[in-house]
Amino acid sequence: MNVTHNSKLGNGIILPSRKEATVIIVSLAVWLAVTATFVGFRPEHLYIAVFLAFMLLVTGTTRRLVVALMPFIVFGISYDWMNILPNYEINPVDIFGLYSAESGLFGITLPAASSEVAGVIVTPNEWWAMHASPVLDFLAGCFYLCWVPVPILFGLWLYFDKQHEVYLHFSLVFLFVNLLGFALYYVHPAAPPWYVAMHGFDFIPGTHGETAGLGRWDEMMGVGIFDGLYSRNSNVFAALPSLHAAYMLIAFIYSLKARCGAWLRILFAIICLGIWFTAVYTSHHYIIDVLAGIGVTLIGTLIFEQGLMRLRGFRKFISSYQKYIAE
Repeated sequence: MNVTHNSKLGNGIILPSRKEATVIIVSLAVWLAVTATFVGFRPEHLYIAVFLAFMLLVTGTTRRLVVALMPFIVFGISYDWMNILPNYEINPVDIFGLYSAESGLFGITLPAASSEVAGVIVTPNEWWAMHASPVLDFLAGCFYLCWVPVPILFGLWLYFDKQHEVYLHFSLVFLFVNLLGFALYYVHPAAPPWYVAMHGFDFIPGTHGETAGLGRWDEMMGVGIFDGLYSRNSNVFAALPSLHAAYMLIAFIYSLKARCGAWLRILFAIICLGIWFTAVYTSHHYIIDVLAGIGVTLIGTLIFEQGLMRLRGFRKFISSYQKYIAE
């Protein structure tokens, strides 16, 4: 974007150039039109569009902030647009195969003294469902509340701390890993553990999300946070890889590159491990899903840093992007 021909008004308002304004208006219009036509229009879509238009049009400072946050915005739009074509319409959903693999690799044999089903092999998710505790329920909910807000807050801190290069690498890898994960969801749709617990191995299209073990946190705290997050989720068959396992790992990796205290890296590591545990403990993911999420993160980071960043054209794009948001 060109910021050298903006119009400056009173009270510090700097209008965008004609080219910038055109790009902003057309982009928002296309997003709203596609979303309304293929996903379904919701009031929050309009609120977000108005807010973004205001931030993009009113001043250079707010405009640069929105442009800097574009990787996270594209991530949100991409996730929403996955509802246009459900992944189970592209490929068969893996329900029994993943469950069987988890049982074979990580299954736990119930002892004879435990119950009438002694000798039965259960998945770690099923074992934890039998051994849930209020303390673990509380910690699990707290960890899972961090999976998106903490990485975004980390990105904002990098941006406002003027660590623009690290910020761009972090935010673009965040987006890239998500896009890799979304692609894999279509290649290999997979049911989460809670689906098997509730519906068995039968495929039921259009199934909505469930809080699973996280519902115990909602009940304990007297709130409906996770119910609100999962009740409208129609992207159920997207368990492998676990992107819940990816986000804090990305934040931890780039905290090692950022100017920050050791305490923050330790905190990120603890939250990361906590989310990995919670994913299994609450029956939202198998261990296989978590390992796949870790693998996608490492592969995506490697491709970005050692592949894309070696391309002259891509480095030029990153340099221009960094210059724009830093002005």
